[in-house]
Amino acid sequence: MACARSSPQPVQTSLVCVCVSHARVVSVSPGPLLRVEGQPVSLRCDVTDYEGPREQDFEWTMKQGEAGSIQVISTFDPKYSDVLLSDRVASGDLSVVRLGDSVVELRIREVRSSDSAAYLCSTPSTDSVFSGNYNAGVTLKVIANTLKVAPKAPEPAVPEGGDITLSCNVTHHFSDPTYLSVTWSLQRPGIPLVDILTVGPDGDVVTGSDSAQRYTDGGLRLVIRRDGAFGLVVAGVTQADAGMYVCTGRDWTREEGGQWKNIVEKTVEMGAVAVTPTGKGDGVCLVCTLSNTTLNMDDTLTLTCLVAAGNLASLALEVTWLVDGRTAVSLGRDGVVSNGSPSVGLERTGPGEFRLVVRGVRGSDKGVYSCRVRAWVGGGGRWYQAAEKTSNPVQVLVTQIKPNFTVTLTPSSTPQVTGDPTELACLVTNITNFLAGGRLGVAWEYTPLPGPPGDRLTTTQTTIPIGSLDAHGNLKSGTLYRDRLESGAIVLTRVEPDTFKLRFLRTQEVDIGVYACSVTAWTPSRQGGMEEAAEFLTPPLTVRWEPKRPSLTAVAQRVREAVAGGATFEMSCTVSHVHLQDPGYSVLVQTQESVDSATRTVLSLTMLKLNWVLAPRDSLVLTKTGPAEFRFRLAGVQQADRGFYWCDITAWTKQPGQAWTKAVGAKSNKVQINFQETGPSFAVAIRSDTTTLYPWETAKMVCALSVSGASPKSDDLAYEVRWYLTQLRGGNKGTLLASVDRFGLVKKEARNASSDVSLERTDTHTYALSIHTTQDSDSGEYHCQATPWYRSASTGAWTHGAELTSTRVFLTVRFPMWDSLKLPLLYGSVASVSVGLFSLLLGFICAHCCCRNTTHTPRSRNKLMDLEMD
Repeated sequence: MACARSSPQPVQTSLVCVCVSHARVVSVSPGPLLRVEGQPVSLRCDVTDYEGPREQDFEWTMKQGEAGSIQVISTFDPKYSDVLLSDRVASGDLSVVRLGDSVVELRIREVRSSDSAAYLCSTPSTDSVFSGNYNAGVTLKVIANTLKVAPKAPEPAVPEGGDITLSCNVTHHFSDPTYLSVTWSLQRPGIPLVDILTVGPDGDVVTGSDSAQRYTDGGLRLVIRRDGAFGLVVAGVTQADAGMYVCTGRDWTREEGGQWKNIVEKTVEMGAVAVTPTGKGDGVCLVCTLSNTTLNMDDTLTLTCLVAAGNLASLALEVTWLVDGRTAVSLGRDGVVSNGSPSVGLERTGPGEFRLVVRGVRGSDKGVYSCRVRAWVGGGGRWYQAAEKTSNPVQVLVTQIKPNFTVTLTPSSTPQVTGDPTELACLVTNITNFLAGGRLGVAWEYTPLPGPPGDRLTTTQTTIPIGSLDAHGNLKSGTLYRDRLESGAIVLTRVEPDTFKLRFLRTQEVDIGVYACSVTAWTPSRQGGMEEAAEFLTPPLTVRWEPKRPSLTAVAQRVREAVAGGATFEMSCTVSHVHLQDPGYSVLVQTQESVDSATRTVLSLTMLKLNWVLAPRDSLVLTKTGPAEFRFRLAGVQQADRGFYWCDITAWTKQPGQAWTKAVGAKSNKVQINFQETGPSFAVAIRSDTTTLYPWETAKMVCALSVSGASPKSDDLAYEVRWYLTQLRGGNKGTLLASVDRFGLVKKEARNASSDVSLERTDTHTYALSIHTTQDSDSGEYHCQATPWYRSASTGAWTHGAELTSTRVFLTVRFPMWDSLKLPLLYGSVASVSVGLFSLLLGFICAHCCCRNTTHTPRSRNKLMDLEMD
């Protein structure tokens, strides 16, 4: 609502006000409502868009025909109910329940036919303005309960795979628009009631969560007759279908909005059904119609398996014939034969009768035959195995003539020493009774000799399989010989149909022992493969020789003599071996300063690469100059290189496909580097301009070197200088601060402190270290190390002298107490004086300006005080 008012004043203004209007709305459950006598009824009433207190009061009245209204119940007046209804209100049959501040329900515990009326819900006004509706009504019609559920008891016991027929008659008197539904449920011990299938009031079929797939597969069939009889057939029952079956009938009405409302229902137990397992009672019974028998080759074997069961027609059978526990042929429940062939067949000759036919039997057909039957129950996707039984076994023998032949093992090549080849031949002769299409296979065995060679062979030794060739020529390696067979170090061949060979390319000492070969005759089998018919083993054959230990000799010779510092030293090492085949060598060049000093390895040369054991140097070279010769060269020898040098050589052997194995090693004679060099002598000293300073000052220390003796020219002299800091007095070597090499390249190490260092060369023999903006972390001992380099006057080569270490200088960085405190004290004093003066000035101004009396009243001359009277 909007209103506008204009002002008569010259300046025009407008006033706009917006008023919000509330209109009370009372609503009840949509109707008309149809309910059944004796059932509970709830009528809902709520109010919205109202003013006043949040909690509203409600009154219910009813009107039947033209008679006046009858007061039913109120939320605020306990004596509101009519005298005709007061007893029902007192007993709780009629009640009003508040669901919220503005929502209530009128509840009738057991509705009566006399409760059919128009019900009116009213709310007293709490609004400032009377607006909207204050009551609403709904019509309730109560009809008699005519629903009847009469089930027919099912069979109390049903065999697995059978059917259960559930009949339930649900009727009512059709005087009002109501509709029926029926639900079948199953109650199993310890499990809540589970719905199987429901026929709804509109004729729709609704399945339970566990029955949807079964209904789709046809395991549940619905039968409905017009006389109100509903039938459900549960097909292919299993143990899970046993239990108490329940039928529930419901009466429905369609309310406003098309929603279905269940107004009454009745549940009746139909009866308990037990499912008899297939394996019990009249379960599966198997009979094999043939006893133990003996057949000749190419005869026909016929075996019949008879299956008997009480519910045979409802079972799907899977029949399998077993031979020695292995599956020979099977017939699935779908009638498909597996593993069958033109000579082996399985067929169903009648109800529960299955016949196995094997035509043209072979030796592989002998064994213990038995019939295994598996009974399946269900259908569609619900098949499960209900029972399994196996018949008594039947022994079937096949008379056959085995092949016969002679096997001989002879050595074609025997080793004389370790590493020689060895070849053994396995010959097959005098073959009889060997069927067409047959083949021979071989297996080689090895037995080690006990103790040293020459001892008598005992039968307690373990036989180790080397490898075998089957009828198709496939190689199967023994576990211990797999690597050698795969690499080709050992070869198994079939050179002729009746000749097999075992060859060792390089015989090892572990191959000394006793060998034997086993030849197997294979004949074609019924399945298309090969089967073993006969096997013969050769007498053992001993392979041995007298092992000879390998030896190695190394000789070192000086090729070039180092007569002075900076010269080149060269040495060759020659190696010779005995009783080794195609060895490989690894070389170590070793040195020691004197006979009694420790040994150091300079270089190593393996069969793959060269390795520096000491620090890498371009002047060190080790090469292989011949099959058994190695050459070591050291260019630019120094005084530290003087000493004895020799070669430590190791011989290695290798079988094809295997790793290198160490055979033997030897050391050569020693060759000495010994030259005299009269060069200059050096000394180092350190000095500092100060040992105590304050932070942010600069400290400078000088490392001075001196030369005595034969002093070289300045161009022939250089130094490597390094500066170190030790935090604790008398500590270890310390931390490297900076260094300069002999070429003048300066390198500074990374620092965590805010100070910095610099290193400079002030003259030929002097190096200065400066520490800028020192901190307390720079306190400690400082020293320098120097390595002199000079050019040899005789050879012209650069030579380094012994490393020199200076004494230590302790640098102290003091904490400036007065410098740290004078500025804070000065600033504090000035601030205190300033605040005091400002306080005095402010007090004076306040006393002069604010506390002064500006009005002067003169005193009376007669010295009498004037009195004022109210």
